[in-house]
Amino acid sequence: MNATAGERRYTKLSQAQVDAICQKHERFFQCKPGGGRAVFAWCDLSGLSFRGRVLQDADFTAAILADCDLAGCNFDKSNLFCADLQLANLMGASLRRADLRGACLRGANLSGVDLFEADLREGALALPDKHAGLAYVEISMRTSEATYANLRGANLERSKLSGIQAMKADFTDATMKGCKLVRANLKQAIMHNVDLAGADLSGADFTGASMKDAVLIGAKTDMMRTEQADMSGVLTDKIIGTDVKSLPYGEMLQDHALWVDSLGKQGKPSTFDKADLRALGQIRNLNLTALSARGAVFYGLDMSGIQLQGAHLEEADLRNCNLKGADLRGVRMYKARLDGANLEGAKLGALQIDATRVLPADLRETRMRGVNLADADLRLANLEGADLSRANLEGASMKLEALEHVTCVGLRGRLAS
Repeated sequence: MNATAGERRYTKLSQAQVDAICQKHERFFQCKPGGGRAVFAWCDLSGLSFRGRVLQDADFTAAILADCDLAGCNFDKSNLFCADLQLANLMGASLRRADLRGACLRGANLSGVDLFEADLREGALALPDKHAGLAYVEISMRTSEATYANLRGANLERSKLSGIQAMKADFTDATMKGCKLVRANLKQAIMHNVDLAGADLSGADFTGASMKDAVLIGAKTDMMRTEQADMSGVLTDKIIGTDVKSLPYGEMLQDHALWVDSLGKQGKPSTFDKADLRALGQIRNLNLTALSARGAVFYGLDMSGIQLQGAHLEEADLRNCNLKGADLRGVRMYKARLDGANLEGAKLGALQIDATRVLPADLRETRMRGVNLADADLRLANLEGADLSRANLEGASMKLEALEHVTCVGLRGRLAS
């Protein structure tokens, strides 16, 4: 007996119905009576609003969410298997460990989305059709698609993107450490300043992509295609400038500390201009006041508690460095890169020279996208032309006027009163 696969009909829901289901879901997770897990499987929800809803562990299997407002939603661990999210607004949403296999994200806005360990591999959609007591299942393979999607500043760390179709997608400033991109199609994608450290890019196609300033440290690049791609400024395991291991760096740091402690009477100042310092691993709690490291590469170093008052770090690469509690008063960081760095509780104000003179921290044209400045002191810092997009300023001390001359798209947190 011949059987053909039946088509699954979608259930069209209204905004009122969606709101009622979402409220029950929230009550369910609050262990309140009248609650129930949200199930939107095979529902047509196109054009509706879920803004700010808490829908972790909800079921959106094969749901149509095209052109929906999903900004700020919590979809952690939710099932979005083969869901249609075309042109949806997911800005600032959380989809940690969500199942997005076979999902369509074409043209969606995922700026600032948290997709930590999310699964965006291909998915197989099974459609049952019962006829004369028999069930025939047709398997339809779907490849996750993110063509033209906006993923600027998204967190894709350790997510599974193998085989994804993301042509011309914008991944600018995205965190993609340890990401699986095996055989991914990223032709003409914008990958500016993307952190792909430790990612598996085996067989990935970056033909015509722009990968300016991307991080590929420890990445697997077997069979990766980069024809006509812009690879300028890409940071790999290859040493840039002077290898710090070729310098007597231990002695230099000791001499510098002695010079600082003795107010210049003993030891001597150190110079690490245009040196690659990554091999140091950590330089925690060192007193390196007035250090000169112009254009140096510090990427990923643990520098917590370090003292760098008045230091010259112009055009240095301090991306993803841990500078928690660092003393950076009066530091010269003109055009330095601090994207993704942790500056929680750091002192970035003015350095008192004497009773009448102060030296403000120079952060002009500094790139600080996604930096953590929680509880940091930025009073009197010169931030003219700086880029603080998606930075966390919770509890930071600074004048509101300082933000008038900076790029501050997607700022988070409240300044200290």
